[in-house]
Amino acid sequence: MKLRILVDNYTFIDEYYLGEPGLSFYIEEAGKNYLLDTGYSDVLLKNAAAMRIDLKQLDTIILSHGHNDHTGGLRYLKILYADMIKKPQLLAHPQAFWQRREGNLDIGIPVSMTELQQSFQVKQSTKPVWLSPRLIYLGEIKRYNGFEGKNFIGKIKNPAGDWIEDYVIDDSALIYCSNHGLVIMTGCSHAGICNITEMARQVCGESRIAAVIGGFHLLKTGKYQLQQTINHLHKQSPKAIYACHCIDLTAKMKLAETLPIHETGVALSLEWDAV
Repeated sequence: MKLRILVDNYTFIDEYYLGEPGLSFYIEEAGKNYLLDTGYSDVLLKNAAAMRIDLKQLDTIILSHGHNDHTGGLRYLKILYADMIKKPQLLAHPQAFWQRREGNLDIGIPVSMTELQQSFQVKQSTKPVWLSPRLIYLGEIKRYNGFEGKNFIGKIKNPAGDWIEDYVIDDSALIYCSNHGLVIMTGCSHAGICNITEMARQVCGESRIAAVIGGFHLLKTGKYQLQQTINHLHKQSPKAIYACHCIDLTAKMKLAETLPIHETGVALSLEWDAV
């Protein structure tokens, strides 16, 4: 499997791409092409073009959740695919498509379901989905522990038309079962990075973690939650951690005291099980 970061808050020095507060990973596995999230704007398309990645050849787009910094790129991808015969699958939790707001701001997917269905084969699942024998979409993440995934962000409109507190139940992750353990790819980890790693181990029947890459949602995190997160991850002994997008410097420095933190940004390219 090969992974390249197309969108992140930061870019590497001397790599002349664009950054924005969003996230998108381009993934090649078993002869197919995948996208995890789409960033906030058309930065996705610009960086892909600069990296000579043909987004018209995508097989599946996976949404980690429905916030617009992970789904905004769909406004541009839907145009790309509107007139094509081969339309990629768009996979997400059902709640990813519900309307969201925080204060007076709309923070959900900026494209209607009708528009999405014109350009994509929309698939909704709360359960794990095997995209290949080694690549798995986790579906709805169980909240195993009491120190993370407990806070709501704005409100979400349910099918009954009620605006309720949004605990981002749709937050999910993508897992690759490598020869050296699990590669866990996250969007924002609103469900909790420890909850995600625990569910990945149970669904895949594998305790080894080769890498964790993506957003950790550790921003102005309290000391108790941060220390519990570090303790939990330390026990799981991940070989490498690439924390990006939604983690502040304080949290990253604290994690780096005991965990193998690596620099991350647009243009990062990683491979597992390369022949």
